[in-house]
Amino acid sequence: MRADLLKKELGIFTFEDLMNHYPLRYIDRTKIDVIGSITLQTDYIQVKGTIREIQTLGERRQKRLIAWLEDDTGVVELTWFQGIQWVQKILHEGSRYLVYGKTSFFNGRPQITHPEIELFDPALAKGKSFLEPVYPTTEKLKAKGLNARQLAKLTAALITVVSEKDVYENIPEVIVQKLDLLKRYEAIVSIHFPKNLQDYEKAIHRLKFEEFFLAQVRMAMIRGRRHRKSKGVVFEKVGALFNSFYNHHLPFELTNAQKRVIKEIRNDTAKSHQMNRLLQGDVGSGKTIVALLVMLIAADNGYQSCLMAPTEILAQQHYNNLKNLLKDLPAGIALLTGSTKQSERKTMLEDLKNGSIKILVGTHAVIEKVVQFNNLGLVIIDEQHRFGVAQRAKLWEKAETPPHVLVMTATPIPRTLAMTAYGDLDYSVIDELPPGRQPIITVHRFETKRASVMDFVKNEIAKGRQVFFVYPLIEESEKMDYENLMAGYEQVKSFFPEHKYRISMIHGKMPAEQKEVNMQRFKSGDTHILVGTTVIEVGIDVPNASVMVIESAEKFGLSQLHQLRGRVGRGGDKSYCVLLSAYKLGEEAKARLKIMCATNDGFKIAEKDLELRGPGEIEGTKQSGMLNFKLANIVNDKDLLSIAKFYAETVLKEDEELVQPGHSGLKNYLFSQKGKTAWSKIS
Repeated sequence: MRADLLKKELGIFTFEDLMNHYPLRYIDRTKIDVIGSITLQTDYIQVKGTIREIQTLGERRQKRLIAWLEDDTGVVELTWFQGIQWVQKILHEGSRYLVYGKTSFFNGRPQITHPEIELFDPALAKGKSFLEPVYPTTEKLKAKGLNARQLAKLTAALITVVSEKDVYENIPEVIVQKLDLLKRYEAIVSIHFPKNLQDYEKAIHRLKFEEFFLAQVRMAMIRGRRHRKSKGVVFEKVGALFNSFYNHHLPFELTNAQKRVIKEIRNDTAKSHQMNRLLQGDVGSGKTIVALLVMLIAADNGYQSCLMAPTEILAQQHYNNLKNLLKDLPAGIALLTGSTKQSERKTMLEDLKNGSIKILVGTHAVIEKVVQFNNLGLVIIDEQHRFGVAQRAKLWEKAETPPHVLVMTATPIPRTLAMTAYGDLDYSVIDELPPGRQPIITVHRFETKRASVMDFVKNEIAKGRQVFFVYPLIEESEKMDYENLMAGYEQVKSFFPEHKYRISMIHGKMPAEQKEVNMQRFKSGDTHILVGTTVIEVGIDVPNASVMVIESAEKFGLSQLHQLRGRVGRGGDKSYCVLLSAYKLGEEAKARLKIMCATNDGFKIAEKDLELRGPGEIEGTKQSGMLNFKLANIVNDKDLLSIAKFYAETVLKEDEELVQPGHSGLKNYLFSQKGKTAWSKIS
């Protein structure tokens, strides 16, 4: 029964799972406070005293158990709402208990809800270890007597029967010695029951390194096997299309970062293995021109390319830009989206199949079965996180030999996160902006200063500039979103009367045709102001727009704020981003707005985002098990991550299949984690 609960509640199936169920925190059982010391500021406390009274109140679901614990300095109320039957068996009036838990106050009196409790034995108290582990558990387990204390007893019993030979050493001995790491067995014993602070710290260090090291070895092996075994098309040459465009039609000088990235991609595609590369660059860093040059290399080698974008607006923008850049070259280009007319679609599908279309730009419409290529050699995916794995895989199936894959993202990913989340991809970064781009001036203004913000906007419009007003999306309610946007639209109109100013609106529920009309009016300069939701986050390029006003800026994440800001500053004029917020702000919201005003560097912003929110929530990351570390943290432990990555790569450089005797422990451990384990089942 208990074994079933452990499986269901905590995923503990084997002895190894129990050993790897690490403590949540530790209690110094040698430190006992008095009840009279409890104040409103007290958090967790350990007290000892005598139970003076026990009461059971209410019935069925409303039932609760209350007991009063007394020492020489005062009384504290102990309350249980669950597991009452189990508590009643161990609780006796007049007996002395050791009690630990989180304090609160009810009607001015101190209270501990669901405390940990045990009979106080002075002889045992003297022999307590330095730190006693407190394990994560659940209310269902507590109700069956498997609270944190019982889990500690189970783990202690297991450790007495497990020896060093039962525990795989999964880090090569040479690395253990070089880095002065604890052996794995010692680290596991010490993280559960440390004798002193030094033991605990050494155990934590060893196990964090192990998590990073194993993740990096797995990733590097996946990448290495792909390089060795995944057959890919070969782009043997740089030909006439590339050279003609590069020498005669390139609208600006490439940055050194762009040149470096093209070289990395060129090296990949010239080999006979499939390229899988992540290209990241900040807003406006010039990823599109890199994508175009690579597509021209594909065309020079007789292969077609497909550029897939997440929205029609972005696909349309890519198509317009590429078509304009290629207007003097014989490189057939077409756009396929859900809005493509049936008559156009039929001709396009024929041209795609006979090879006269060299570059296809589109939304997820390009993965439909009817879309057949003549010779697909390159797939470029913009903003990968907006497509599911199954959607992306459908593109690979459209060619006999898997096409090369380039994933582009404008959401800068901190290197620490990229090393972990995208370790199975090769990694390129455009880390400099084209010359001549002026930094965007970002300011934070409270709602109380709205009138002066509107005056500033009027001055910019008077200079011939255009302005964005963006309102947040509240995911819980589309109706509220629409109402907020309409209220915002009316508010903007009250400051900018229609007889003098022209205003367009754009939002997700608007028909595609109407959206396109309103967009075109703004692009052509026919309207002064575009009011919208975050639908404008990607895909809108209006060089004359110089002001971005973000309403309720405290409701946006850092990544979104940065993306929105990137919609201005695309021309030669000085540009501004105004973050309007409520007056009362939480600490995290203040930190977000402060970093936005302090820097335009998307990588610094991404680092701060990672620090504030943690890796599991960062938009654009692959939500993989590689991020689900039990102990290690890629923000706080990034130096350790770099060391682990270095040693993982060193090991695989000299022994890519882990066949050397010194790597057998590592290989066996990785093999055991595929579900084949030597540990006994818990019965």
